[in-house]
Amino acid sequence: MNIRSKIFGGGNAAEEPVVVTAKKPKGAKADTLNSIPVVREEIRRGNTREADRHRLPDQEVRITHNGRGLTVGLINLSGGGAMVEGDFEPLLWDRVDLHLGENGTTECAVRWLKGGRVGLEFAHETRLDCSADEQAVLLREVIARSFPDIEFEGPAEPVSSPPDDSELRASRRHPLIWLGEIHHDFQSTPVRLRNISQTGAMIECSTPLRVGAEPLLDLGEAGQVATTVTWVAGDSAGLRFHEPFDMTRLARSKPEVAPDRWERPSYLQPGPAADSPWDEKWGRISLGELRQDLEGFLKR
Repeated sequence: MNIRSKIFGGGNAAEEPVVVTAKKPKGAKADTLNSIPVVREEIRRGNTREADRHRLPDQEVRITHNGRGLTVGLINLSGGGAMVEGDFEPLLWDRVDLHLGENGTTECAVRWLKGGRVGLEFAHETRLDCSADEQAVLLREVIARSFPDIEFEGPAEPVSSPPDDSELRASRRHPLIWLGEIHHDFQSTPVRLRNISQTGAMIECSTPLRVGAEPLLDLGEAGQVATTVTWVAGDSAGLRFHEPFDMTRLARSKPEVAPDRWERPSYLQPGPAADSPWDEKWGRISLGELRQDLEGFLKR
């Protein structure tokens, strides 16, 4: 820059102003809101996706269908159902036992078939892994404690059960669902019991668990049970009890009654009808019918 030319004139003074009056604008451009970067101070703390699925790439599980055991790929697992893919051709409403791991056998019904993949719906009720006689005594006590106002459905006729009717009682499905809480890593999370036995349980839990963790399973009035996580798949986990669990303790906690209709998770939407196959095709009975059944059995 030539100062003399700026003061006395001449040269390229007009082209080289001493003071620049026009400044480049900063911030948002005209009619543009995306030109200002916003620094995020908080990390995303929740999953805002509408889908409730857990994709499980390259994971295989065992199933039993028509007495045949085979290995299939587990595509999704969540919300009371699963999507599998494998070398078997079931029919709609067929029964399939899904074996996820120790204490992880779940009864399923085939909901839909498409492109080699099979949509399965889990049984609604909590599976009680004990003998038919033990289960009958437990369910009778549960109804007497938690549902004393349930009336018999139909005429109350004496039921004469033959000595070998245990398989018939085991095949009739009760509609009860047990819930609880998991206390782990300084937090408590509600869980649903998919099955339970003297040695362990399968739970459905929204909080991720790791294999080898030792959460405390809280069953309310039925007491607390020390456990170890033996496997995890999606939102399901298998628990091994540190001490044998007395199944009769379940009668102290009030279970929920399975709904008449089942809401399918997003990945089971291609299914045919909205009605559940468990109601009629699989022998699920109401609480009133169950009470009548058990009264006849226990009065023999």
